[in-house]
Amino acid sequence: MNFNTNPRKNYDRKEPKSDYLKYWKVVKKWAKSKYNLNTADIEMFLFLYSEGLFTRNQFEEFDEIMHWDKNRFHNLLKDGWIIVWRKQKGHQATLYELGFSGKRICSTIYKKLNKEETISEDGQRNSMFKKGASYSEKVYRKIIKRMNIEIKKSQQN
Repeated sequence: MNFNTNPRKNYDRKEPKSDYLKYWKVVKKWAKSKYNLNTADIEMFLFLYSEGLFTRNQFEEFDEIMHWDKNRFHNLLKDGWIIVWRKQKGHQATLYELGFSGKRICSTIYKKLNKEETISEDGQRNSMFKKGASYSEKVYRKIIKRMNIEIKKSQQN
């Protein structure tokens, strides 16, 4: 057998340029818990957030890669997550946009991922910190506290 006997070169550790997805799982769990949403809904909001105005066909094009739910569009429309921006006129299709609440959720998610905003540790504002929280929510608490400390440190610099 031929073994490489060259000693390992020393490398300086380079800090990653981007680490905003580090806490994606934590922020997603928080959003799901706070707004009673599922992962597919959150991912759809994040897609539509930058789309601006969209047609039903554009929605369905992205929806094809999501967990199958034939009522997703109607449910999001009914619940006000998506709103009608312009009704159909002649050959012009109906245009929709993400509603105020959907835009606010996306904005808040980005603020948390960009370390501009912490996740509340108050049980009245965050059900994950209530006394009767599930075991998995209690596990997330520990990471949320760690994340909040990291955010506060980055805000001080």
